[in-house]
Amino acid sequence: MELMQGASLLSRPADEFGNDGLVEEMWAVKAMDHAEVHFNLITSIHPSCIRLTPYDEQIYQTFRQDFPDLRVDILSDDVLKSPKAKVAWRAFAEKFNKLDDYSYGTLMRADASKEFSPENSLLVVRIQFLAIEIARNIEGFNDEVYRKFRPAPKPKSCLTNEKKQVISD
Repeated sequence: MELMQGASLLSRPADEFGNDGLVEEMWAVKAMDHAEVHFNLITSIHPSCIRLTPYDEQIYQTFRQDFPDLRVDILSDDVLKSPKAKVAWRAFAEKFNKLDDYSYGTLMRADASKEFSPENSLLVVRIQFLAIEIARNIEGFNDEVYRKFRPAPKPKSCLTNEKKQVISD
């Protein structure tokens, strides 16, 4: 019930809240949940097979057209939030303003080869996250984290001669 109230609260116009600590805390929880789900996804399914939106190809093409030299393997706030970068990202984001939640705050890993941690997290808007993570999937930068952190395969069991044997993949 409390979660439903929080969700309806977050859908209200931002100017109604000012700097309400409760709202900021709810956004932080939502961002952490999203980060956890995304990390579980890229460590469970090979990143080259993942589609984050129905528009991944369009987002990727526009991203590489607008940011042809941006390295996506390791990022920093300086690279993403300099005055010049803010202008470019704002123009990029407006091209996708029809997407749900395109401007929501989202956590992203600074170094694609590492897991989420306070030291390896950047706060970005959702369309930045999507563009960069789609590029990381396509360009192979999420492959290392997939190899390092994917869950161990579950053993398959079969019955042979009325004895149960466990066979590893």
